[in-house]
Amino acid sequence: MSTETANRGTEPADRTGTTKAPPVGRRGSEYAALSREVKRSGLLKRRPGYYSVKVGANLLLLAAGWTAFALIGPSWWQLLTAAFLAVMFTQTAFIGHDAGHHQIAASKRVNNLLGRLHADLLVGLSYGWWISKHNRHHAHPNHVDRDPDIADGAIAFTEDHARVRRGPYAWLARHQAWLFFPMLLLEGLALHVASVRELFERSGTAASRRGRLVGAGLLTAHLGGYLTALFLVLSPVQAVCFLLVHQALFGLYMGCSFAPNHKGMPIFAKDDKIDFLRRQVLTSRNIRGNRFTDFALGGLNYQIEHHLFPSMPRPSLRHAQELVRTFCDRHRIAYHETGLFSSYAQVLRHLHAVGGPLRPELEY
Repeated sequence: MSTETANRGTEPADRTGTTKAPPVGRRGSEYAALSREVKRSGLLKRRPGYYSVKVGANLLLLAAGWTAFALIGPSWWQLLTAAFLAVMFTQTAFIGHDAGHHQIAASKRVNNLLGRLHADLLVGLSYGWWISKHNRHHAHPNHVDRDPDIADGAIAFTEDHARVRRGPYAWLARHQAWLFFPMLLLEGLALHVASVRELFERSGTAASRRGRLVGAGLLTAHLGGYLTALFLVLSPVQAVCFLLVHQALFGLYMGCSFAPNHKGMPIFAKDDKIDFLRRQVLTSRNIRGNRFTDFALGGLNYQIEHHLFPSMPRPSLRHAQELVRTFCDRHRIAYHETGLFSSYAQVLRHLHAVGGPLRPELEY
């Protein structure tokens, strides 16, 4: 089966940008069968050695970046430090992501501690906010009104969202394919703003409110330390330039890592019913590559395997790929894998098509 253009098990998107779900049938046992195969292979076992080295090396590199920042002092060469730290912030966020899925430790408390330290304190992103949002995404990927990652916002992901736009938002949707990557330069800022906004939410249980209080303390420590370091070591102009370059490249790297995963893949309408196995596989896209790709994308290049088994440790995902792909082929379920740049092209074509109703001058 060709992994580049596999289309079995789904139907073409209609004019609303959504895909009609295949009939559910009695398919729950299929995922159970796959799960048994994966468990027998031992791929769900924790990898403490890997994560000890990974977390330790990442912290050393992050510390090295800030040490270089302090030693270089007030210099425009610091913009190179900003670029390096943008990479390290993203790599640190990947570890927070793994902790959020309980991939690192057997203890939920340890995973949450690691997640909060890496996300809130070291990167400045709200771990609690991300967990809530990301869990909803994993439960209903590319499902209209259920997946927050395709909710109507700066980017329109369905033609229904595009059609109702007016004024500047309509212009944005009309040109969103061209503006997508430039807009990712603002993704870091958007994530920080969403993290701070979450702290002022008053709803939720007492435990969630306590979690927000802890997150507020860690985020405040990060923001205070970050800005103090910038304006203490650099001149005001250099500090502002450092901040802009660092946050822009951080947002671009984060966005480029997450964009290939689901954008441009089938989107299911609000009332569609589809079994768990197909919901996860049909809406996800793997990125072909090597160990450097695994490192650069934080294991997210194995998006299909990650969505099927979110708690599977990152280094096990590459070993699970052939097992999952063979299972999908056996059950005639489309398994989509492509190159990184090809995935970006697919994303841009989808965004361009979604904005089509706002470009009547191009219709014949």
